[in-house]
Order: sequence, then structure tokens, then C-alpha cells
Amino acid sequence: MVSNGCDRPVVGISTYVEQASWGVWNREAALLPYVYVSGVHRAGGMPVMLPVLPDSADTAVSTVDAVVIAGGADVDPARYGRSAHPALGPVQPHRDVWEEELIRCALRRGTPVLGVCRGAQVLNVALGGTLHQHLPDSVRHRRHQPAPAEFGTSEVRVRPRTRLAAVLGERVGVPCYHHQAIDEIGRGLEVVARAEDGTVEAVELPGHRFAIGVQWHPEQDAVDNRLFAALVAAAKEVRGEHRA
Repeated sequence: MVSNGCDRPVVGISTYVEQASWGVWNREAALLPYVYVSGVHRAGGMPVMLPVLPDSADTAVSTVDAVVIAGGADVDPARYGRSAHPALGPVQPHRDVWEEELIRCALRRGTPVLGVCRGAQVLNVALGGTLHQHLPDSVRHRRHQPAPAEFGTSEVRVRPRTRLAAVLGERVGVPCYHHQAIDEIGRGLEVVARAEDGTVEAVELPGHRFAIGVQWHPEQDAVDNRLFAALVAAAKEVRGEHRA
């Protein structure tokens, strides 16, 4: 583990891969909404970006104390053996492969993992699960993603006596923006929260130090930082063990 010169545990956050413009440039870039960075930092972590680096997942995970799999593009249905739905958005297969490997490496090492929105879906797919490719087909509404760039709000019920309930309690209102969701549950995962319409809102992996995927966007809540704080607390445990 590389020291960052302070007591903050290092939290690696996976990045978007997008064509982006800044200054006079328009180029492919590794991007990350700054709310992820500020959320981790407010919680006491040292955020670092993890760009897509083929064949380097184990090395990347070995340099951090926790991993956040960030939101972003739809997961390629080929990753879970399905053909594409007409409403499927642009996919990034290279990012899918990279983040699945980050997750597998983190789980093997006992490194804390938090999957956010797409990240929860990638966690599920990495463990053999599947996704609803277009949620409005099953729930018959669009409240989870009301309009482009407009977050919805979900009332989430969390299962008692779970890791997530210990962090957030058993009922919480959350910001959401997704048209896909977890369908068949991946190996070992347990559903620990649902929206009022039955949509899976969170999963966790029992027996692991910290492996939680949430369908909502905790980074968008500037007031409630409890989920990032719980991740950083788990990362501090890892950092302490590495120093012992």
C-alpha cells in the first residue's frame, strides 16, 4: 500500500470514458463527476481516479483501500447473455470488462466495494446476475428517470438487520436516475432494499467486509453522506491491517 502522507484511506473510483471538450480540446477522456470526489473526501477518504486500464485491475486494487464503481452508460447485455432491447443506450464493453475485473479483484482481496447505480448493476453481472434493460416495461412508469438529466426520487425500504440498514435505517428517500435495474440476482448477493414499486434498490454480499451496490446516487446528496462514511470506515480497517 502506497502511503498518502496522512491517515486518510485511499478510495479508488472508476471513471467514465467519454469524448469531452475543454479549452481548445475535444478528445477522449477519463471523466468523473466531481460529486464522487467530494463525497469521498467529505467522508474522510483520499479519492483517486481509476481509468480503464486493461489487464491492470489487480494492480489497481492493490494500491487502494476501497473501490467505488461509479455510474454511467448502460451495461452491455452481451455480458449476461441477452440481446439488446430497443431502448438500450450506448454501451462501453471495455469499461464493463474493466469494472467487473475490479470487482472480482476487490472481492478476492477483501477490499471494500461500493457500486453506485450502474456500479450496482455491474456488481450483479460480475457475479452472474442479469438486468432489466428497460425498467418502464415492468413498472409502467418513468419516475426512476423522469427526463434527460433530471433525477427522480425513490422511497426505499431497507431490510432490517442488514449492513445497509445499520448505515441508513430501514426507510430512506434517495435520488435516482436509471432506466435499468437488477433482475436475476448474482451468486451470493442478497437483496437488501426495494423501491415501493418492487424495483431492487440495493444488494450486498454477506460475509464480505463491505460489498454493497445501491441503485440510487448517494453522491448527489450533499447532506446525507452516511454511505460514503461507512465505506471509508471499512477502508480505514483495511489500511490499519496493512500497516500492522
